[in-house]
This record gives sequence, structure tokens and C-alpha cells, in this order.
Amino acid sequence: MALNDVECCDFYQVHEDVVRSVTEKMPKEDQLYDLAEIFKVFGDSTRIKILYVLFEAEMCVCDIAQLLNMNQSAISHQLRILKQNRLVKNRREGKAVFYSLADSHVKTILSQGMEHISE
Repeated sequence: MALNDVECCDFYQVHEDVVRSVTEKMPKEDQLYDLAEIFKVFGDSTRIKILYVLFEAEMCVCDIAQLLNMNQSAISHQLRILKQNRLVKNRREGKAVFYSLADSHVKTILSQGMEHISE
């Protein structure tokens, strides 16, 4: 679509009622910042792979590294980012640490993202 094909208002007029209504419903600036940050975390294909692995099963770093053919250090680094952003959680069993998705919201985001790109 060329720039000239974009529909514009024939004259400049602010629709005060619409602007006011939307302004009242807009999240606070810090909430929008946090939302942008969480989507940045989803912007890395390695982290997406890890999330999809954990979508299927709880796993330790060794298993994830083996499955994704990566070294444990790289997986640990990405898991730390995912954990800091509350997308994954862990539990300790003896010396082993197992990771899983933090909650059902993460599954929903992944499922809806996949649904969106599949349309």
C-alpha cells in the first residue's frame, strides 16, 4: 500500500470524546514499559525454544541443553532471563533443579502467538 493510499481525515479534527475515553482506559506509563520489556524477552528465538520445551515438560538444564543441542551455560543464561521476567519457575530436588513455565498465562501467550502466525 503506497503512502498516498492511506486514508486520512479530509480535515484536522480531534474527536475529544474518543480521545478522552481511550485516555481513561490507557495503562500507566510504567505498566506499558513493563509490557514492552516482557515482549522483548519473547523476541529471542532461543528463549522461545526453551519456553516451548517447558510447555511440554518440566526439565533440568542438562535435558534442555541436550534437546536443543546447546551448551548448559547458554541455557542457564537464558533461563535466568526467563526467571527474572517471571516466565519460568524452578524447583530443587536434591542437587537437581527443574524448570517449568511459571503459570498458565505463559502457555496462553505461546498458544495465541502460534495461532496468530498460523492464520
